[in-house]
Amino acid sequence: MASGSDRNPIIIGGLPSQVPDFDPEETQEWLDSLDAAVDERGRERARYLMLRLIERAREKRVAVPEMRSTDYVNTIATKDEPFFPGDEDIERKVLNATRWNAAVMVSRAQRPGIGVGGHIATFASSASLYDVGFNHFFRGKDDGLGGDQIFFQGHASPGIYARAYLLDRLSEAQLDGFRQEKSKAPNGLSSYPHPRLMPDFWEFPTVSMGLGPLGAIYQARMNRYMEARGIADTSQSHVWAYLGDGEMDEPESLGQLSLAAREGLDNLTFVVNCNLQRLDGPVRGNGKIIQELESQFRGAGWNVIKLVWDRSWDPLLAQDRTGILVNKLNTTPDGQFQTYATESGAYIREHFFGDDPRLREMVKDMTDDQILHLGRGGHDHKKVYAAYAAAKAHKGQPTVILAQTVKGWTLGPNFEGRNATHQMKKLTVEDLKRFRDRLHIPIADKDLEDGLPPYYHPGRDSEEIQYMHDRRKGLGGYVPTRVVRAKPLVLPGDKTYATAKKGTGQQSIATTMAFVRILKDLMRDKEIGKRFVLIAPDEYRTFGMDAFFPSAKIYNPLGQQYESVDRDLLLTYKESPTGQMLHDGISEAGCTASLIAAGSAYATHGEPLIPVYVFYSMFGFQRTGDQFWQMADQLARGFVLGATAGRTTLTGEGLQHADGHSQLLASTNPACVAYDPAFGYEIAHIVKDGLRRMYGENSEDVFYYLTVYNEPIQHPAEPEDVDVEGILKGVHRYRAADRGEIPAQIMASGVAVPWALEAQRILADEWNVRADVWSATSWNELRREAVEVERYNLLHPEEEQRVPYVTRKLSGSEGPFVAVSDWMRSVPDQIARWVPGAYQSLGADGFGFADTRGAARRFFHIDAQSIVLAVLTELAKENRIDRSLLKQALDRYELLDVTAADPGAAGGDA
Repeated sequence: MASGSDRNPIIIGGLPSQVPDFDPEETQEWLDSLDAAVDERGRERARYLMLRLIERAREKRVAVPEMRSTDYVNTIATKDEPFFPGDEDIERKVLNATRWNAAVMVSRAQRPGIGVGGHIATFASSASLYDVGFNHFFRGKDDGLGGDQIFFQGHASPGIYARAYLLDRLSEAQLDGFRQEKSKAPNGLSSYPHPRLMPDFWEFPTVSMGLGPLGAIYQARMNRYMEARGIADTSQSHVWAYLGDGEMDEPESLGQLSLAAREGLDNLTFVVNCNLQRLDGPVRGNGKIIQELESQFRGAGWNVIKLVWDRSWDPLLAQDRTGILVNKLNTTPDGQFQTYATESGAYIREHFFGDDPRLREMVKDMTDDQILHLGRGGHDHKKVYAAYAAAKAHKGQPTVILAQTVKGWTLGPNFEGRNATHQMKKLTVEDLKRFRDRLHIPIADKDLEDGLPPYYHPGRDSEEIQYMHDRRKGLGGYVPTRVVRAKPLVLPGDKTYATAKKGTGQQSIATTMAFVRILKDLMRDKEIGKRFVLIAPDEYRTFGMDAFFPSAKIYNPLGQQYESVDRDLLLTYKESPTGQMLHDGISEAGCTASLIAAGSAYATHGEPLIPVYVFYSMFGFQRTGDQFWQMADQLARGFVLGATAGRTTLTGEGLQHADGHSQLLASTNPACVAYDPAFGYEIAHIVKDGLRRMYGENSEDVFYYLTVYNEPIQHPAEPEDVDVEGILKGVHRYRAADRGEIPAQIMASGVAVPWALEAQRILADEWNVRADVWSATSWNELRREAVEVERYNLLHPEEEQRVPYVTRKLSGSEGPFVAVSDWMRSVPDQIARWVPGAYQSLGADGFGFADTRGAARRFFHIDAQSIVLAVLTELAKENRIDRSLLKQALDRYELLDVTAADPGAAGGDA
């Protein structure tokens, strides 16, 4: 294995050039000057000159390659720091009160009999980073616009609550209800930022690490999209994302940095709290996480601001004429800096400054206590303000601020910088006393020794509290605040859905295309057409949506600066700064982040958007399920289309594309209303009702998931006596049997309905069985309603007992019930206990594979002939037919031979 020094490539940040040297004499003069600087003044002086030249080159807009990383010092020089407009003394008092209340809240939540936990070390390290934002930068919503969008780090929530308490936004009773949302209702507080649990307070759920940074990037991009399309004025909105250095290990944290840079999202700032610790230990014990992140962000095209040291370092750095101090800072690993945060001034003098006489000379006049208090930049209000101001002023790039802090800062020696500090939730009496003294909180010893430690409020009329209110009024209101100002949309009537309800006659189309035709008509609507946001991961053509390219166009803030290769075609690829379609590349995570940002615009900016996200169904809930949970938490709305659904329908693609379970995964999300429709008219009613529920009067915080297929079928016209209630609730009788004597029932969903209809014909023609066919548009909704009925009955034993819809709907239908779908059996089995009769399900359990549709369905025994055998089997159990007929059916249809099945239509049709 190569040694550490051998792992790096030979050329790092090299400057290759094919440009010939047309003035070699001048070139040699420059090279000689550099040689002279090295020879006469030393390498450090030459390095300084080179850095100044690079700096000046950038000022003159001369293109020079970016350096991968810079020295381990602040990016903003002391001389370049702007005037700090706040009252630092008052802000320190405010912050001390906030720190105290945050820690006490969590400590009180650990009282005997409660013990619900909490985290205090993260906020302790990032408190100043937030406080400067609250006092000087975060814009509220009082002007009727969206203000700033702030993604608070999840584990820092106690500090946000503590500040809200000082501002009378939360009461003491609510602080005592931390993590006790039901037992302390209505005063319970959620553990982390959860908009669904606190819909008037939090805006963005962030504690599922990695989703905060991803969501922030796409929120900033959505702001620009809405501005470009004239939907909302987002010009003053800035997106702030507060992140942990350990969190940056998550692939989602760094995975879409290039999009933010590519689209020049200078309305976005990441603030990475680099306290050098993960949950259990150092982030990069042998390395330097700030340097590593700087390289990654610079490489992705971001503006990087390093905020490493506080003002106490300024005099030392000012006298570092040889660069020895900077070199020491550059070469000291994070694990050692973590140790310095826990040791004495004498230890730091000996181990950091003591190994070089020049370093010792620098601190010879400093006391050990002064050395001990050489601090980190993330705790210095003036330094933080300078970084934030520079980030807001920077144009053309997103900015990341890498702020070094100490985890558990101010909490005392048992907490600060300790590996276990993240899991420490309770302060002892001695911890509290030290903490109180350090923060100068006027609380007596006896108040800490008797019972629970008290909260501290300096008084509503105090200078500190009035200062806080004044700052927030000046910035447009209190944050975080979630406000829903959007009005219900005027939704289209039945005429818009008429085409879908007519059926397709002799033409065969897939349900994917049936949905796309409905969408096309909806996008023509004058009221809501412009509000649709089409989202796909580089698959619009696969889903037959390339027809939208010329009219809706693909969003690109730079427009289309090239001639499209297909410009002569009718469905040419067309990009536009005002495009309606988001073509998010091959990134389901990015697409889902766009979906969430668009789906919550009704609250974020007071303007409803209707996102329609279409993807390979296998790559939806399975790949980005955590984000769909985030979507539910953020109360986002919209349509999610799992296209090319089913385990046997997209058979040419094979195992990893064969979705037989996303409906089951969708059932686990309480906000997801999931359907598996078979025909265009069913889709029309589902979409219409979805628009009503999500965007009409008394709108609901749900989103719709529809699985649609790529197998062409003929879609029937809507029956005159169409059962709309059944379609929406989950099951309706599609076709009653007209022949046969022995009764039975077949329930099917999605692409399986045509198989059920063929089985109905065979049963009547060959076995004298009269089988009705039911279209189960939603197994999930049937189960959800039945569970709610059972819950009601459990809690109301003395009242008339309710009956689930599926039971009422199927009662009176004679015979055994056989359910079939292109999903694993667990999907239709969800309703088994409420079906009024013998129930059997068929499903595609197991891995998918590449083959013909017919062979795959014969293998899983879900095709029409297998349905016939299943019905006969259930009838034999009830002694309605002779059991010997089962072997006859098995042999007649060659059900054990996959090659005997009709291969069916090709497996790749759109």
